[in-house]
Amino acid sequence: MTRTWLLPIAFAFAGAAAAAEPCEALRAQIEAKIAAAGVTRFSVTTVDAAAVAAGQVVGSCELGSKKIVYQREPGSGAGAAPARPRGEPILTECKNGTVSVGGDCLR
Repeated sequence: MTRTWLLPIAFAFAGAAAAAEPCEALRAQIEAKIAAAGVTRFSVTTVDAAAVAAGQVVGSCELGSKKIVYQREPGSGAGAAPARPRGEPILTECKNGTVSVGGDCLR
């Protein structure tokens, strides 16, 4: 009877671990696309949605509670390829948990 309170705590920790993974997977996917475009010196980080971050927001995850930010590192110069070629859509996780291409979660 005294161990019944452990079950909700265990589920909470399991949920927190599962919620972090999709954000990391989306960040890795965005990072791979940037690298495939020929950019060599850059960083892609995941920050809280309310946080002010230097760089360009290239996606969101964890139901909109976090954003994925791209930033070129110093020395990348004018010859470096852009983070996202013009016209290529942004991958965004919608508040209902689906992933949208182009940032339009209303479809």
